[in-house]
Amino acid sequence: MRSSTFEQNHKNISNLLLTATKSKTLIAGLQLHAYIIKTSLQSLPLISNYLINFYSKTHLPIHSQRVFEQTHIKSPTTWSSIISSFTQNEYPLLTLTYFKQMISLGIHPDDHIFPSATKSCAIINRCDVGMSVHCFAVKTGFVWDVFVASSVVDMYAKCGSVSDARHVFDEMPVRNVVSWSGMIYGYAQVGENDEAALLFKRALCEKFEVNDFTFTSVVRICGNTTGLGLGKQLHGLCLKLSFDSSCFVGSSLISMYSKCGVVELAYRVFDEIRVRNLGMWNAMLMACAQRSHTDKVFDLFKEMETCNVKPNFITFLGTLYACSHSGLVDKGRYYFNLMKRYGIEPTDQHYASMVDILARANKVQEAILIIQEMPIQPTECVWGALLTGCRVHGNTELAAYAADKVFELGTVSSGMYVLLSNVYAAAGRYEDAARARKMLRDVGVKKETGLSWVEEGNIVHTFAAGDRRHFKTSEIYDKLEELEDEMVKDGYVADTSYVLREVGDEEKNMAIRYHSERLAIAFALITFKDNRPIRIMKNLRICGDCHTAIKFMSKCCGRVIIVRDNNRFHRFEDGKCSCSDYW
Repeated sequence: MRSSTFEQNHKNISNLLLTATKSKTLIAGLQLHAYIIKTSLQSLPLISNYLINFYSKTHLPIHSQRVFEQTHIKSPTTWSSIISSFTQNEYPLLTLTYFKQMISLGIHPDDHIFPSATKSCAIINRCDVGMSVHCFAVKTGFVWDVFVASSVVDMYAKCGSVSDARHVFDEMPVRNVVSWSGMIYGYAQVGENDEAALLFKRALCEKFEVNDFTFTSVVRICGNTTGLGLGKQLHGLCLKLSFDSSCFVGSSLISMYSKCGVVELAYRVFDEIRVRNLGMWNAMLMACAQRSHTDKVFDLFKEMETCNVKPNFITFLGTLYACSHSGLVDKGRYYFNLMKRYGIEPTDQHYASMVDILARANKVQEAILIIQEMPIQPTECVWGALLTGCRVHGNTELAAYAADKVFELGTVSSGMYVLLSNVYAAAGRYEDAARARKMLRDVGVKKETGLSWVEEGNIVHTFAAGDRRHFKTSEIYDKLEELEDEMVKDGYVADTSYVLREVGDEEKNMAIRYHSERLAIAFALITFKDNRPIRIMKNLRICGDCHTAIKFMSKCCGRVIIVRDNNRFHRFEDGKCSCSDYW
């Protein structure tokens, strides 16, 4: 090679670098880099570009940066290479820093650089910076480029500015898979599920090619709305289009089946995809944790270690969740301490999980000690975990203490104000309960209405407490009366302590017997005559009396009743619940 002409040597080195980049062979690339330095070939812009790309593909962007800084002649392609390197390796701040430097030198971005800049804005969730990049693209005429416009749509969607994303999307003369997928994802992210589904159908009708990211977003919608029927159809379409082996689609399918209460199908998806990413492991682990399949959670964790899959903070959250809802204090301590062996520093959520484990096991003093020794300030979720544990064991005094601590934090979430109100009411501190409700009104947020829903074919029937708007209302209430007579004969006694209002006993009894989940179950009983499991979804936590009542219902009607509340799944069968009354 040394005796070759300069042009031949240059060509050979370029080809070898391209081969090393394609195969991501680090050792070969490093050897070539050493030879390039020795022969002074790095002064050639093309060689520098190849080196920057090589280090980018081998996930060494700082090496790319070093090559860039040592390059004397920086062409627009050189700038494009370094900016792409930072973006592809998720160094968004460096991307935007170099983007700004490039503009200050009078070098205009192209259709490769603009998407890198907008993607970086999405990573750091800076819609304002992204809007500046968008304006610059408009000014330079690149906004009409399909790749640039698609990246702008994707950026706005991921930053939650769906209206801006849709404005750009509608003005695009030509769209690609990034623009369609970004727009669908944006709607799904902000909960506009119907709009996302309509857009997906429109993409299919226009015979536009969707990708695994598109499917991931739409399948996630089915999980959020518990649309099992549509979810199964999408799964079938994934199989038809050969997306069933995608880890991203697999994760969303597992999550969807889990949220719809069909964990058996989640297991099947997990088993059928042989090459799994961390997202799939976490999705399956969380699905098991929510159903009290605690041993399976621990088995999955061990299997991950065997397969050399490094757990992340989400993995440990799922594992701690399983320990909490099975009363496994020692196991919880073990996994909490194990985090540091993996170099994971516990967040407030992990501390909240540990507090939850101890408080639910009635070890409240240990839970308080955890809070006192935290290296970070206790947050709303930490005090909320203590609050919940105290409520479970009727420790109203300590619950009120935790509630006072939450108030010291200042503005908190609407759900926390509701919990505070309930805790104070249970402790007989009705003035403080009223204060919590007033603060909820002052921040302009209404208390979330408790809803339960059940799917019949492609129709979702939704019920609120005391609801009489359904066309089968009379049959539903007759069925509830019939059920209650059987339940009372079997020993059921209503626990009106869960009605946290200053009203009479009769009114409390009436308020609790027509909760939304009971109406949904009654509807399912008169609608589904076969012995299929009844699946009810609920947006709030199931109350203690309803939990007891549904156990009696499952025994009296001889049916399996599965209820998913906002916390976990409950499988009621023959008078027992899968949570063993520990939730």
